[in-house]
Amino acid sequence: MHIIIVGGSFGGLTTAFDLRRLLPRRQHEITVISKERRFIFIPSLPWVAMGDKTIADISFDLDKPLTSKGINFVAAAVSRIDPEARKVHTDSESHDYDYLVIATGHRSANEAVPGLGPFDGPGHSLMSPPEAEEARDTWPAFMDDPGPMVIGCAPGASCLGPAYEFLFEAHHALKQRKIRHKAPITFVTPEPFLGHFGVGGFGKIRQFLEGELEDRDVRYHTSAAISKITDSSVELADGTAFESRYSLIIPPLAGVKPVAEAKGLANPKGFIPVDPYYRHGDFENIYAVGVTVALPPVEETPVPVNFPKTGHMTEQMAKIAARNIAADIQGGEKTTHELMVECIMDMGDEAVHIVADPVRPPRDVSKISKGKRWLWAKRFFANYFLWKMKRGATRSPKWVW
Repeated sequence: MHIIIVGGSFGGLTTAFDLRRLLPRRQHEITVISKERRFIFIPSLPWVAMGDKTIADISFDLDKPLTSKGINFVAAAVSRIDPEARKVHTDSESHDYDYLVIATGHRSANEAVPGLGPFDGPGHSLMSPPEAEEARDTWPAFMDDPGPMVIGCAPGASCLGPAYEFLFEAHHALKQRKIRHKAPITFVTPEPFLGHFGVGGFGKIRQFLEGELEDRDVRYHTSAAISKITDSSVELADGTAFESRYSLIIPPLAGVKPVAEAKGLANPKGFIPVDPYYRHGDFENIYAVGVTVALPPVEETPVPVNFPKTGHMTEQMAKIAARNIAADIQGGEKTTHELMVECIMDMGDEAVHIVADPVRPPRDVSKISKGKRWLWAKRFFANYFLWKMKRGATRSPKWVW
């Protein structure tokens, strides 16, 4: 039995390591195909954008951890997936599979907003390592000659947390240099209220974030549809324009090309519909985990806000999928559970711990806790997670996300 996993990030690695523990090596071959040779701890990209970390600091090479566990590693970009023939193609070869797990993540749909860039326009983003590095490279010039800045999210964005983190970190950096008064900050979001996060908000997060932005003298605009970014401004669909010399905007996400183009595999946006066990509805031997999964929004909003998929949620999907593939192969009942979310948001000189369980309302648990201890915890966890994943460990203490 040959199981192929496409993607070497949270979903791909967690699925691979869990399946290797669940299935006998001699009977079942596991192969990870990834266009990236390194695992990158994506939640730390705001730190990269601020110049506090490098990509090397938040990543490790995939080859040794995988091969040491008896998992094949192919460093190549997938060019085509053929579900009918059960083949995955790269530019140089093809691979047959009995089971396929798609954990390819996303493509940043920066083209949705003219001028967003960052490589063909003045706007900045941090949804991938190259984008975060570009934001980092342009940040020192802004700090040397500060001015108005706009931070926020485009219509249809789903990963909104990094925009809030960059906002708080930028405010803190400017304040430390005693130049915050030279850089008016405007936060623009498609959310109907601060802290909606694509999940309808939770607990008192709305009041909390409103208070934190007001304490920092940050103007904010909700239900805002960014329509254009120029060298000097960010414009909304209603004609409103904000002066900006540094604009960091989180784009909407789309499915990667080989997934979007595979016949019968994805929805029109390139994401994969799955059942509660993370199995494709039409191809019983294909599972999907992470950002590539199509999950509906929790509610209609005046400006589209899509459902988020965090690293913690991706880990949960991957563990469910691995158990169910093992049940398919060895016999046994399938299992699933409602996703919950736990994360720590950096706020510059402190952080806030957020828990929503389940992530979709109504919830059993909704709580937030702020303090410097959570910033220390976030820094510790980034290093701890890299350390444990290098060793093929996929269990984490519950609080760490």
